Parts: sequence; C-alpha cells; structure tokens
Amino acid sequence: MSGRFLLISALVAGCAASPAHAYSDPVSRGLADFLNMFSVQAVPRQVVAWQKAYAPGTVVISTSQRRLFYVLGNGQAIQYGVGVGRQGFAWSGTKTVTMKREWPDWRPPTQMLKRRPDLPRYMSGGMDNPLGARALYLGSSLYRIHGSNEADTIGAAVSSGCIRMTNRDVIDLYDRVKLGTKVIVLR
Repeated sequence: MSGRFLLISALVAGCAASPAHAYSDPVSRGLADFLNMFSVQAVPRQVVAWQKAYAPGTVVISTSQRRLFYVLGNGQAIQYGVGVGRQGFAWSGTKTVTMKREWPDWRPPTQMLKRRPDLPRYMSGGMDNPLGARALYLGSSLYRIHGSNEADTIGAAVSSGCIRMTNRDVIDLYDRVKLGTKVIVLR
C-alpha cells in the first residue's frame, strides 16, 4: 500500500472515532481537535418547520428538548443541539444579547468558585477555554450561550446554567445574532 493511502485511512479512522477528551500533551490534543472537526455531530444543525409566533431573528431555547431554535421566518427555524443547565441550574425566562465575544476569556463566577475552588481564576480565550470559540452574553445575568470543545455534552444537562453548543454551531449562530436579539428560554 502507498503511504498516501495509509495516511488517508488513518485520517478516516480517526474521524469515525468518538470525540476525544483531554490529552496530557498539546500535540495529541491538537490532532484530536483537528480530527473532531470532521466528526458527525450527535445533534446535527438543520432547518426545521416552525409554526410558533416568534419574530424572525428570535432565539428560542427548549431546555426540555435540549434544542436552540433561531427563527428564520416563513415557517422555518434553524435547530441546533445544545447542552443545558443540570438539575438545580435549569432556568427559564427572556433575556437580550448584550455582548458578543470571539474566543472569549473566562472568569468563573464567585458562585462557581465556591462550588469548585480548584478552578482557575482566569483563562484566556482559546481551544482549552470552557467558553469555546464564541460567547453571546445574556443581559446582566451570569448566563451565556457559548461554544464547547466537549461535543459529547451536547444534548445533555451538564452546565451551571449556560447554554452550550459545539464550536461549529456557535460560530454559525454568532454570525446570525445581533446585539439586542431576544432570547427566550423555555423549560
């Protein structure tokens, strides 16, 4: 077999594997992140029929379905899979997108540090940052819609109240959402 065939076979095999988790050395982590870009999402983004009475441009999150909908209008919305607040951290209500950041820095809130004193006090933006590639800040709350490099958490109730998306999906949503966008979170 040729070297080129073996390389392609190795890449294909890596793409079919489940999402990678933390690695001790940056080279393995970088390769895993690269291969995960090609993996199939557990909850793929798709355009769906939408017959609810929300204005185009509205973001509607169903925590029970673990889905986020970006309303397009004309009876359609884009559906994304999301991770939501775990038991005791679920919430509902209406917020507004007040800030948007690419590769945001992360400072865990005081409440989180009380629960998890082992967390760093600050992390600069990047692949290892828990906020992922993009973050949409929701009003004066501590909640955000943000990316995650842990694709296996999408579709689960795992967060401290934030809405998690794959980095690929949060980049897509970030490009669509404007400051002032209404975000409705339903249980």
